[in-house]
Amino acid sequence: MRDIYCGQITKDFIGKKLSLCGWIHRRRDHGGIIFIDLRDYTGIVQLVFNPDQRNNFEIADHCRNEFVLRVVGEVSSRSSDTINKNMKTGEIEVCVEEIEVLSKSETPAFPLDDFQDVGEEARLKNRILDLRRPEVNERLISRSKITSFIRSFLEEDGFNEFETPILTKATPEGARDYVVPSRLNNGEFYALPQSPQLFKQMLMIGGLEKYYQIARCFRDEDLRADRQPEFTQIDIEASFVNEEAILDLTTRLVSDLFKEFANCSLQEFETLTYENAIRKFGCDKPDLRIPLFLEDIKSLVKDQEFKVFSDPANDENSRVVALRIPNGAKFTRAKIDEYTNFVAKLGAKGLAYIKINTLDDMQSPILKFIEGECTSAIVKQVNATEGDLIFFGAGTSDVVNLSMSSLIKKIAEDHNLYVKDWAPVWIVDFPMFERNSEGNLTSLHHPFTLPKSKIEDFINSPESSLAHAYDLVLNGYEIGGGSLRVNEINIQREIFNILGISEDEAEEKFGFFLRSLAIGAPPHGGIALGLDRIVMLLTNTSNIRDVIAFPKTQSAACILTDAPSNISNEQMLELGIKILDEDK
Repeated sequence: MRDIYCGQITKDFIGKKLSLCGWIHRRRDHGGIIFIDLRDYTGIVQLVFNPDQRNNFEIADHCRNEFVLRVVGEVSSRSSDTINKNMKTGEIEVCVEEIEVLSKSETPAFPLDDFQDVGEEARLKNRILDLRRPEVNERLISRSKITSFIRSFLEEDGFNEFETPILTKATPEGARDYVVPSRLNNGEFYALPQSPQLFKQMLMIGGLEKYYQIARCFRDEDLRADRQPEFTQIDIEASFVNEEAILDLTTRLVSDLFKEFANCSLQEFETLTYENAIRKFGCDKPDLRIPLFLEDIKSLVKDQEFKVFSDPANDENSRVVALRIPNGAKFTRAKIDEYTNFVAKLGAKGLAYIKINTLDDMQSPILKFIEGECTSAIVKQVNATEGDLIFFGAGTSDVVNLSMSSLIKKIAEDHNLYVKDWAPVWIVDFPMFERNSEGNLTSLHHPFTLPKSKIEDFINSPESSLAHAYDLVLNGYEIGGGSLRVNEINIQREIFNILGISEDEAEEKFGFFLRSLAIGAPPHGGIALGLDRIVMLLTNTSNIRDVIAFPKTQSAACILTDAPSNISNEQMLELGIKILDEDK
């Protein structure tokens, strides 16, 4: 039906007659001449309808936004005063000789032009219309090209794509499972995979050695801008590899992606241990574009009368940190109050500060509670100088880390403190285990991660054991995580024992996997990269829903299809399930 796409027409086509198809983006009537901007996924081209072609002109006169057209016309150059340098096709227009309305449209729920903001709820409710927006088109097409690039990269490196089951057995991955009732096995349930973790390990045990999959995964957890209940990960696993091999492969893949799709050369990938990341930035997802970091000042304030500092300074489970903000002395009291309220929402009891107007003129409500020598020592340790501001965090380590790491990112965003465009960093040497809110040991990554210590060491001292685990962080986003895996059944059983998983429970949940380990498992490891987050970063958006064709809302609902929804009583009876009344 068409000879060429709208966005592909250039000056080279002047004088040629072309057939085009697309949607009406805008229609304008200027002094008896009708202009229509015709849009397809490649771009927009201007159509011209002259009144001397009466039939075509009358049809165009009755056309409205989002009508679907096929036109035939001759390409001509625009006059110099009408050239639009903001359009790929801004130097030409098409004088229409034939027009056919292929489909009419009701009045759109919102315009697709650049002159009006549309709320996200309206966009998701009318997602089909929203998909026509050029920026949405471009992001989704970029996603397709990025996925194709990844497949080519991995296959050239000898990896093979294998599919793993979607209907599987519930296993602990750190979040709730989505479950599916079985009609043929009444009263029993499948789980949708949170990741293909055990299946890809069993592929390695099965001798397939180099696996990848663009895998769909599902987690029933609270959502945020960079998280969805169903998501896509670039899943990679290989046999007979060490940690360096996986990091090198991933570094090359991500570097090539950014060179191809962001036209940039990522500089050296930094490496931080988990311990140093927490100490300097309060989190294991630091944004290294930001030249702000925390300084521990416990030793300086532990003997001060100021209990806000001295009490946590003498508690091994607490922190006292200082954060220097260059040129922050210009912050108004209202701005400081804003940041105080910000950290309060994250659990902090307050946000002490010192303004350094000059080294001899410091301003703060807390100065009268701290000895002068202590203040001078703090200023010296954080390298503060005239015009700086120092914020303080004091309290339990969890609260200080969360509030101060979040404050770093907020201040940087508010004041554009970024010193580079991209800052990739590997976080390594994660602890094997951590304590949950009930005080029980849990896996920091997952229970199939290989410990760095000898078996007797992590049995005797599990909380000090490190793991062969690694995360890749870019601009404050975790875009990938992986580890070397346990390949000896005795080590796997000891890890289950430390986690409080009995032999009977291990057999019930993981018996199939343990039997696999028992028949000779090669050393193996891998990584899972978040495709959605990578595309989000490469297409310059901060909302993961912008790069998913049919995303869910913050409440895990699809407001386009009204899912989730009720099912009939007949279906429930057939599946052997019943909805309980929560009030009873």
